[in-house]
Amino acid sequence: MIMKLVHGMRKAVLKGFMGKDLTTSLSIISMREKFQFKTFKSNSHFTIIRCLDTSCSWRVRVKRLEDFKKVRYRQATSWVVGECVKKRLINQGRVFKPRDVIDDMKRKFGVDISYSVAWRGREYAYENLRLGSPEQSYSLLPGYLHMLRETNLGTVVNLEVGEQDRFKYLFIAFDASIKGFQYCRLVVSIDATHMKGKYRGVLFMAVCHDANQQIFPLAFGIGDSENDAAWTWFLRRIKDVFGERPGNVIVSDRHRSINNAVKEVFPNVFHGICMYHLLNNLKNKFKTKTKELEQHYIQTAKAYNLQEFHVLFYTLCCVVPGAKEYLERVGLDRWTRSHSPSRRYNIMTTNISESMNVALVKVRELPITAFVNEIRLLCQKWFFERRNKAKDFTSKMSKDVEKKLEKRRDRAQIMDIRYADEYNFDVIDGDQNFCVDMAVWTCTCGKFQLDQLPCEHVLVVVRKSAYEAYDLCSPFYSREY
Repeated sequence: MIMKLVHGMRKAVLKGFMGKDLTTSLSIISMREKFQFKTFKSNSHFTIIRCLDTSCSWRVRVKRLEDFKKVRYRQATSWVVGECVKKRLINQGRVFKPRDVIDDMKRKFGVDISYSVAWRGREYAYENLRLGSPEQSYSLLPGYLHMLRETNLGTVVNLEVGEQDRFKYLFIAFDASIKGFQYCRLVVSIDATHMKGKYRGVLFMAVCHDANQQIFPLAFGIGDSENDAAWTWFLRRIKDVFGERPGNVIVSDRHRSINNAVKEVFPNVFHGICMYHLLNNLKNKFKTKTKELEQHYIQTAKAYNLQEFHVLFYTLCCVVPGAKEYLERVGLDRWTRSHSPSRRYNIMTTNISESMNVALVKVRELPITAFVNEIRLLCQKWFFERRNKAKDFTSKMSKDVEKKLEKRRDRAQIMDIRYADEYNFDVIDGDQNFCVDMAVWTCTCGKFQLDQLPCEHVLVVVRKSAYEAYDLCSPFYSREY
């Protein structure tokens, strides 16, 4: 009705239009008809709007009638609501919350329903779609896991039950993840996040980076809470399936149970800390959240060599008195790249774990069997899409690495070189000199040996000699991997 109004009309009465809808519609009309308006009078029962030109008699009166008050319909029972929203739950890729059900019923049928009716309707729809009630879903889980093993040969599933055969722990590692890990860098990020279903619980996960710097899921676990026993059980399953290789690194936040479990299960594996979690601890301890602190801390953590680290660390400690003792007590090797005894590459955070959490955040309310199936579907989708993209990519290295090399080549163009002998070169980078030793694949900047990718200084050597840049890259970055 409101869209039929024109400026030439002397007066109009609108029924049921209030608030933002009214303002939006009238604004569109005023722009189209080339006039301006203002609210003359407004209360909870009616609103009067007039033309801004005092000589114009145009006005609109909007009145709230009793017919437009909220009405609860007896026929809008939970099972009827469930039938109405059932189709929305199929292939949603997200949880349909009770608030979504309320909005959906209002938009489609103009019916107001209570939160409890919306919740029961949603549960009815889940059960009707064979997702099962939370209780039924636990009973369906063993059968689902059996079929998962049968149809995905090589997939490892471990379901542990407690007293009275009640669910205790679940571990899943897909065959594609197990086979793919041997081609990934050996830095594994572990994290946990809370589930949102009726029986809550915690989702444990282990992920790493593939050659193209994308999330590569390794394993998932479900337990009662984030405690020593649950983390130890999950990491033991990780060790059983993926083993322990020289150079392995585990990165996590500073949760006490993770620290205890890693010490027990992987005593010989280096355990690094996410630099952002430590940054937040630093801010909270010293009650400061300045950009200056954050900038100096991140630069210090990412420094590639000890000389660069000491300069930056001194500046950081000047900005935050007391930070030196705190960070040294944590352990410089655990949060800095330059002191790490094992190669962390560019993986200084648990961002890949956090990103995995985000990818699953909308399905964490589902019953457990449906939730596990959503994890399978997501991993299956990622593996399929990435395999097809890799087939179409013709370069030797991954797309992400090609971009990095291109940027470094551009920087190398302005650098000069001095030959020391067959394997040693001095590269002049502005007012700094860097020594490249091609016999042992090192550069004094630190990037070459820590990232296992040619730095700008090595690419200068490549440009002036017979070396091939791709031969100097770790096979972990190659397209074949």
